[in-house]
Amino acid sequence: MTAIQTSLNKKNIPVNFFSRLFILLFFISLISCGNDDGIAIAPKPRAYFRLTFPQKKYVQYDSLCPFSFEMPVYSKMDNDKNYGAEPCWLNLNFPSFNGTLHLSYKAVSNNLKDYLEDTYTLASKHQIKASGIEEQQVSRSADKVYGLVYEIKGNAASSFQFFLTDSTNHFIRGALYFNAVPNTDSISPVVQFIKKDIYHMIATFKWKNDAASRSFAKTVHKK
Repeated sequence: MTAIQTSLNKKNIPVNFFSRLFILLFFISLISCGNDDGIAIAPKPRAYFRLTFPQKKYVQYDSLCPFSFEMPVYSKMDNDKNYGAEPCWLNLNFPSFNGTLHLSYKAVSNNLKDYLEDTYTLASKHQIKASGIEEQQVSRSADKVYGLVYEIKGNAASSFQFFLTDSTNHFIRGALYFNAVPNTDSISPVVQFIKKDIYHMIATFKWKNDAASRSFAKTVHKK
């Protein structure tokens, strides 16, 4: 027995205490020697929650408004309740994705140019934070549906906008927004998913030019 052990034993410290201490120090030295100073520990990349998307399925939307189209079954249509909203200003909500497609209808009366300029101005405002804007023309002569789609790239507040018109009586504008801070990496999969729904809506969009719809459009215009 060493002098240290003898000294400590006088203080009633068990002999096997040194055995346990030796084993502990041995394992610590093994772990220390196993670290490679040449290997840097990199931080984990930022991860996002995995999203589960519903199956694509659509139903017909129809109302007193002078248009109809097909909308996803996992969306919900509400009237715009903001101050100054007109009868055919609608919100197509996507509750599962915290997003809304705002739809604003206007009756045309020799003022189509003004609506087109307003739409271009509103889309251009997003160029400050956008990495680019792609335009796609819409032209369905059989249904008199003409328009333009703006796909806005980057961290813009609105990533998708469009307008449709028959060039004589009707005009509608759409803008997609999310109730979240714009982040391309996190919302890109959702945008791609909803974008297909909006294109389906545009492909199935039709004006209602019966007498009741024309009368309703005139009433909307007067307001």
